[in-house]
Amino acid sequence: MRKIICSTYATLDGFIDDPHLWSMQHNSEDAMAYALELTLGCDALLLGRVTYEGMAQAWPNMGGNPYADHVNAIAKYAVSSTLDEPADWNNSSIIPGDRLVAEVTELKRRPGADILIWGCGRLTDDLAAHGLLDEYRIWIYPVLKGEGEPLFRKESAGAVELTGTRTFDSGVVVLTYRPATAGGDAPAAG
Repeated sequence: MRKIICSTYATLDGFIDDPHLWSMQHNSEDAMAYALELTLGCDALLLGRVTYEGMAQAWPNMGGNPYADHVNAIAKYAVSSTLDEPADWNNSSIIPGDRLVAEVTELKRRPGADILIWGCGRLTDDLAAHGLLDEYRIWIYPVLKGEGEPLFRKESAGAVELTGTRTFDSGVVVLTYRPATAGGDAPAAG
């Protein structure tokens, strides 16, 4: 069965908003090779509405490198209760919010490579609560932001298990966790 992997950037003090303002100077060659390998191992992108709308404005205009070309070519699924039509971004479709569990369960059962999520929010909380999220890959950047949107919310509460770490030349560390609910385990108390 395909895995759903949440990959998100966070500051050392746990904030995720505006990563373009604080992450770029830490994108070392080894970190970018890891990001490319992760992305090439996925053939679908699953995004919440807000992230999808932002990415759909920028990504169709990117290309000419293996990372952007792959992202633009793979299937993209936007989870939304308000969008009727997908944006003009190659291979995009909408998963209605009230069909999230059924549609993502079916998506995981289909043959294919893993499914990537960018960002960490209501979508990842809902997937983890239903045992559908397999991994968090949290990219911790050597930046203290002081305030902003937190990496996790009250709804994120639950047990996780550390399954891997990776440190890059720039000081960025990727921590890989498996939610206790991944693979159908009983939901964690919280």
